[in-house]
Amino acid sequence: QVQLVESGGGLVQAGGSLRLSCAASGRTFSAYAMGWFRQAPGKEREFVAAINWSGGSTYYADSVKGRFTISRDNAKVTVYLQMNSLKPEDTAVYYCAAVLALTIATRDNEYDYWGQGTQVTVSS
Repeated sequence: QVQLVESGGGLVQAGGSLRLSCAASGRTFSAYAMGWFRQAPGKEREFVAAINWSGGSTYYADSVKGRFTISRDNAKVTVYLQMNSLKPEDTAVYYCAAVLALTIATRDNEYDYWGQGTQVTVSS
């Protein structure tokens, strides 16, 4: 069982940066692949970024590639999403998710555990 708590969301102007954190419970965090998803009002939840258990492999949605960076610190049982050059279209509730797997997962139905979400709002 893994519990996830996101933090770091907020209001930022276009072009600004935010860093989201997702703190996990449990002693087996390093065995989980982690992902970030987002859901804007009236839209379906979409994949943003994912990282494998060691942090050695990452994958990004085309819409955030080159602007967002996912990382993890297994000693701190935390995964991060550094978001730079933010755009109004990045406005959404951001969720972190975990799955017990060695490889990256990019579909939301692959993930077993979800956080409650954190709001990111980018003003133009």
